[in-house]
Amino acid sequence: MNSILDNRPGLRAAVEQVAEVAGYLWQKGWAERNGGNITVNVTEHVDEAIRALPALSGPMAIGTILPHLRGCYFYCKGTGKRMRDLARQPMQNGSIIRILDDCASYVIIADEPVLPTSELPSHLSMHNYLLATGSTYKASLHTHPIQLVAMSHNKELLKKDAMTHLLWSMIPETLAFAPLGLGIVPYTLPGSVRLAEATLEQIREYDVVLWEKHGVCAVGRDLMDAFDQVDVLNKSAEIYMCAKNMGFTPEGMTEEAMREVQEVFQLPKQRPC
Repeated sequence: MNSILDNRPGLRAAVEQVAEVAGYLWQKGWAERNGGNITVNVTEHVDEAIRALPALSGPMAIGTILPHLRGCYFYCKGTGKRMRDLARQPMQNGSIIRILDDCASYVIIADEPVLPTSELPSHLSMHNYLLATGSTYKASLHTHPIQLVAMSHNKELLKKDAMTHLLWSMIPETLAFAPLGLGIVPYTLPGSVRLAEATLEQIREYDVVLWEKHGVCAVGRDLMDAFDQVDVLNKSAEIYMCAKNMGFTPEGMTEEAMREVQEVFQLPKQRPC
């Protein structure tokens, strides 16, 4: 069977990275059953032959108007599809969609009519914002990192930047590689436009957003970049919980030590330690 990836190395590489990250999510236990979602803006890899492809579906509503996405193309994980299957067969467990000229609907164009993720409004709203602001970010990731979700059940940690400072203090690499910290969205119905709107507000400040009692959503230059940020934040959560399980509260890095890391690595200081 022919694939849209044939003879298109840039597009193939982008989809292969999706498959690689999907495997990591499953191995880490962050993608139970069909949990988690992925979208990647692949417009830069689209040629005239792809633009001429007929739709495999009728127009489907996004649920909101996204003016900066007109004519864009996205790889999307399929709804109800498992990450462990996507890791082996990305084009059978996901699809490429085209945003229509009304900026409010899309069609599936390849390889099979796999319906995109139920979180599509949240993902596409973030991509719309990224394009509007001139960002080079191309990927968005939603997954269920165990320790971060567990910490979201503590109301004190859901106060603005409370969890950010705690996680930064656990290990210097977290501050260095997730320098914008962690935004918080109070529990909101999964897949809803309300969740998309709340996430968008947080993405204006943060690259990684924690959905209370649900999971995280992250954006990055590519999918590996988004994954890496979640990975380092969750490592800090693991360190914190490991210390708590040993019977003590970790003291964390001092404010002075964290400021030193910010200065040496020339990190953003919107939320100074």
